[in-house]
Amino acid sequence: MDRSLHPFIDGTMKGPDAVFALIEYYLSNLDIASATKILFIADGARWIWNRVGSLMQSLGIAKSQYHELVDFYHAVEHLSKIAELRKGWNKKERKRWIRKHRRQLLIGDVDKVIEAIRAICRGRHSKKLTREKNYFIRNRCRMCYDALKKINFPIGSGAIESAVRRVINLRFKGASIY
Repeated sequence: MDRSLHPFIDGTMKGPDAVFALIEYYLSNLDIASATKILFIADGARWIWNRVGSLMQSLGIAKSQYHELVDFYHAVEHLSKIAELRKGWNKKERKRWIRKHRRQLLIGDVDKVIEAIRAICRGRHSKKLTREKNYFIRNRCRMCYDALKKINFPIGSGAIESAVRRVINLRFKGASIY
């Protein structure tokens, strides 16, 4: 823990630009540009990924210096949504499909996963299925789980989400806390 940095908690809801301004402030104070490995991990929300490139550029971080990754477990959630939207499959068939494509994501076969999703979508005009298919297509380059595991990067954001739960939810949203 760096005790020279004083904690600052901004509870405002000024929107995503304000959130990224805070991230930029903290990262610049941490001298993030001197880091040799940087991983930016998030879910597939467009509002996040639309801002990451400009954030890194404003911090003076070269594209070759950082990796972008969609949280693996969020990606698996989207596989589950696709399986649930597939009519005619029983629970066992859904689980088998999810397990197979989860493994493919882990070993770097993102294109095979996208092809399997396209096959499910073929001939169907479901907006929900199309949205899920587009999620994988849009975030394809952010699903390099095999490569990042090889360099000992995490593929999930569980540690951060746990910290948010402990710091924000338990401390700020506890009983009799205003």
